[in-house]
Amino acid sequence: MVSDVRLRLGQYVRDGLFLTVMLCAMVLAPLTGMAAPYAAFVIDARTGEVLHSRNADTRLHPASLTKMMTLYIAFEAIEHGEISLDTKVRISKHAASMPPSKLGLRAGQRIKLRYLIRAAAVKSANDAATAIGEAISGSEAAFARRMNRTAKALGMSRTTFKNMNGLTAAGHLSTARDMTTLGRHVFYDYPQYYNLFSRITTDAGIKQVYNTNRRLLGAYRGADGIKTGYTRAAGFNLVASARRGKERIIATVFGGRSTATRNAKVAELLDLGFRRAPTNVRVRKPARPPYMGNRGLGKPSTPAPTPVTPSTGGYTAGVAGKTIRLVTSVSKSMRPPQRPTVAPPEELLVAMKSDIESALAEAQQTVVAEAAIEPPKPAPKPEVAEITVPETLVAEAVEEPAKPAEPVVTAAVNTATAAAPVVTSAPLPRPAKVILASALATQPAAQPEPVVVTRISTSGGRLWGINVGRYDSQYQAERVLLKTALKEMTTLDGSLRKVVRRSTGFDANFVGMTRETAELACRRLQARNIACSTMGPS
Repeated sequence: MVSDVRLRLGQYVRDGLFLTVMLCAMVLAPLTGMAAPYAAFVIDARTGEVLHSRNADTRLHPASLTKMMTLYIAFEAIEHGEISLDTKVRISKHAASMPPSKLGLRAGQRIKLRYLIRAAAVKSANDAATAIGEAISGSEAAFARRMNRTAKALGMSRTTFKNMNGLTAAGHLSTARDMTTLGRHVFYDYPQYYNLFSRITTDAGIKQVYNTNRRLLGAYRGADGIKTGYTRAAGFNLVASARRGKERIIATVFGGRSTATRNAKVAELLDLGFRRAPTNVRVRKPARPPYMGNRGLGKPSTPAPTPVTPSTGGYTAGVAGKTIRLVTSVSKSMRPPQRPTVAPPEELLVAMKSDIESALAEAQQTVVAEAAIEPPKPAPKPEVAEITVPETLVAEAVEEPAKPAEPVVTAAVNTATAAAPVVTSAPLPRPAKVILASALATQPAAQPEPVVVTRISTSGGRLWGINVGRYDSQYQAERVLLKTALKEMTTLDGSLRKVVRRSTGFDANFVGMTRETAELACRRLQARNIACSTMGPS
């Protein structure tokens, strides 16, 4: 009897311990399954002023927020002619093997870069983002190095990228502060592409795709981007931007528990930002990083081509063979292929047209105002220096029989400005008395040779110029030169517009000016708040 009671008590104890363990597991399981630690960061996009911060410098998994950097580099490569929106990208096996979210690309398929950009920005497609990086830098590793270099140049000091899509990888980490910085650069550095992030749906070439951020875009007034992100390690992340009136706020959240709770928290942070941000403030755009391209990233490793055989019919990726280098003489000069010309976006053409029209109107008003103040002065007549010729030459010229007239080149020596040579030709008999301007009086007078006097210098002192700034691209420099020329036609008339490429950018110069004209042009441009500096003869 006693033994039965003990057995029953022991069973009860074992059952109690089992229930206790189960209860602890049920309590702790949700805690271990929760998303990554929470982080938040809010700024005034116009100035970069921090309005709210919590765990903003904690290194966490960014997930698909990574694609903002992939797209930023793609925009940079397009602007500098590395690739164009219509370039057809060949999809690799590696890109096609990416897990969802994905566009559904197949290995070997070719698709325009514009569709890959749309899929990465709107649908957050991992295969599209991988294909973008491989098309620009040749491999995932090389593109990751370019991402890290760009991040450092942007001031993202606590970010390390390992891939271009944001899938969880060891060491692939960022912070709420760094991702907010990246979102601000996307908005200000490439505004012509920013509308991608506010599209609810878009054509991705092979199908229509829908925005992963469409719930916030549709629910929050003024929201127009930027990028969502989710993995199990990261939780639900979002970098959001919204505009109301003159104010623009960027808010970032890491570690949301669901799409709904994340969006609610982002909306709360955006409201906080609009309450704290001033209405009127001077916009201070962030400085763009220097352009480096793929320099210093190393050559991507690619399989050697298989020689042409009847079975293959062409070069295909295969086993590398022995390389034989033949040293032969050059039979013809090979010119490098011309860099593809990338047409500027339609938005920039429209903006440039409006700038030109406004500059023309302003220039016309300036010319009319100056004419009303001071009427134009007549140009001074050139002073011609007289040359004394020995009487012996004059006598011989008089005694010489008359011959048919020939074209004579005479030089008018202007003491003020060098005039161009004047060529005159007339079928008239040679006059009896001709004064020859010559320096050959010391030669024998028996057989005087005909003398042609030409101008010594053709420069006229126009060795000066002005510089109106250094810009990131040739297109920007040419645009500034055109706008400046239209605004200051009076002093820049006759000068030449010249863009000089430097290691740090493109110089916008006006050349072919005199020193007085260059200094006057600079003073007038500085009076219009346009940066200007004179350049002397080098």
